[in-house]
Amino acid sequence: MTKDMTAGSPAKLIVSFAIPMFLGMLFQQFYSMVDTVIVGQYLGVNPLAGVGSTSSLNFLVIGFCTGVCNGFAIPVAQMFGAREESRLRRYVANGAWLCIVFSVALTLAVVAACRPILALMDTPPEIFEYAYIYIVIIFWGIPCTFLYNILAGIIRSLGDSRTPVVFLALASLLNIALDIVSIRLLDMSVEGPALATVISQGVSGVICLFYMWKKYPVLRGTREEWKPELSYMKRLCLIGIPMGLQYSVTAIGTLVVQAAVNGLGAAVVAGVTAAQKINAFISCPVEALGQTMAPYTGQNMGAGKLDRIGKGLLSASLIGFGASLICFLIALLGGRQLTLLFVDAAEAQIIEYSYEFLLFCTGGYCLLTLVNTVRFTIQGMGFSIFAIVSGVMEMIARILASAVLVPFLGYAAICMAHPMAWIFADIFLIPAFFWCRQQIGKKRCM
Repeated sequence: MTKDMTAGSPAKLIVSFAIPMFLGMLFQQFYSMVDTVIVGQYLGVNPLAGVGSTSSLNFLVIGFCTGVCNGFAIPVAQMFGAREESRLRRYVANGAWLCIVFSVALTLAVVAACRPILALMDTPPEIFEYAYIYIVIIFWGIPCTFLYNILAGIIRSLGDSRTPVVFLALASLLNIALDIVSIRLLDMSVEGPALATVISQGVSGVICLFYMWKKYPVLRGTREEWKPELSYMKRLCLIGIPMGLQYSVTAIGTLVVQAAVNGLGAAVVAGVTAAQKINAFISCPVEALGQTMAPYTGQNMGAGKLDRIGKGLLSASLIGFGASLICFLIALLGGRQLTLLFVDAAEAQIIEYSYEFLLFCTGGYCLLTLVNTVRFTIQGMGFSIFAIVSGVMEMIARILASAVLVPFLGYAAICMAHPMAWIFADIFLIPAFFWCRQQIGKKRCM
């Protein structure tokens, strides 16, 4: 079902849209979290550290895929808000063509580069092969990542944040089953969870494709509308590529952090791995509010209702501040217990590393709220180039924490890296939003 977000209470619309997004993110985290739980419990610390050491590299590449797909969906949301259905279908078609090209090219490039990058990251020898086997399989599944994310992005642009959740729930259950079968019955190592992740996401993408074809008549274009058109591809790339690069530039900073973590030994790697998985799970409410702002803003931009954009941003940010407090309390009261999902209770030092990292991250969620809500609002307005600049700001902060502060503060500097990055990004993004709003207002008056 499509949903018009250009009329009604911004707060109610954002919450009703964000809740399914939140559930979808929870299911999406199961892909990686279940892998990590099963690897940690059944394969041991070194395989766990190997899988965890790839998280930044994974984010660098898969984040680019996700960002590009989210960017390709923004013109779709704008055309939906403007009620221009033919142009909407042309954007969908050209986005699909671009995704095919991007997925093939990116897969071949990153699979070839996996081993050199892991060596450059100073991955410890005892976990190197575990890391390589896991991440190279994940990267062979990049076409599945593109398939699901572009389809889910289009559906959300039409105002439907619920349908992708259903498909992710099914995929998550499949992923859990395949994890157990591959390790417990087929006696696989880390390649089992990696294959489970790829297969599950591919299945969710295929189901999503069939559903869209049956349930969204607005997307059924003519042969003429499905022809590649350079003007549409250019606009899609101008929005999608900066959004993808924002993720990748941000990930460069996390790669530097990961290299610093790797230099502190396998126990620190395991502790940070567990904390990052928990952090990704706990942060879902804040992330969902941010991603809601892209289709919300896109639709209202298309409809010319600029006043609703500011109201929506304020509502989403205030809700996010409340969610941030709850997330911090969860980490404070239950952080150690949550870490036991990944490691044995006897690993006391790893548990403490994980707990300290969690407290620093969740303590900065108010900052992360603004990063997400403001950034996605700016992107929905069509100023995607600012996403790259905010990513550069985050990268600089993480590099400073890893390269400058670690020698003096040790592990505490690793824990400070993410909050520092969010501060740097907010310093840029908040003034950038007001500038973008001013520029749009000037164009409307001309």
